[in-house]
Amino acid sequence: MTARRQENKGRHLRIACVAVLAGAVSAAGPFAGAWAGLTERVVMNRHSGLAIDGFDPVAYFTDAEATKGEPEIEASKAGAVWRFRNDANRAVFLAHPEIYGPRFGGYDPVDVAQGKAVAGRAQLWLISGERLYLFSREDNRTAFAADPDGVLKHASGRWPALLETLSDY
Repeated sequence: MTARRQENKGRHLRIACVAVLAGAVSAAGPFAGAWAGLTERVVMNRHSGLAIDGFDPVAYFTDAEATKGEPEIEASKAGAVWRFRNDANRAVFLAHPEIYGPRFGGYDPVDVAQGKAVAGRAQLWLISGERLYLFSREDNRTAFAADPDGVLKHASGRWPALLETLSDY
């Protein structure tokens, strides 16, 4: 195990302890929904640590397009490095990562509904119900757009078990 992984393992244990304590103090408190969004496993480049290929997650909402973030404007959240096109987008994301981060951590919701973890692509996206979804293929985006409630019902049911099978690295 590399030194970096050893450090991360210690950090993950500390995070797990904090999560258990937070859950014991307030399992259904006002931040329960936000906490769930922050603990999703995020799709990222295993070498660079970049989430959604360096695209700005806030720009999907503000500009209605996939926009590359700038290397000089980054933030770390949920174990990933996020890039932004400007400081305002970075600030908005850091205030509300549970809103602007892709649902299911960037995994394709149609594949998740089928019990598979397939990373979505930053250029194949859709906003539905004020959440960002990334898709692995155009057909999946089309299927999701035709029945978002149906897909999300199945995906939400399968996501917790699928999340347990995903690797930390």
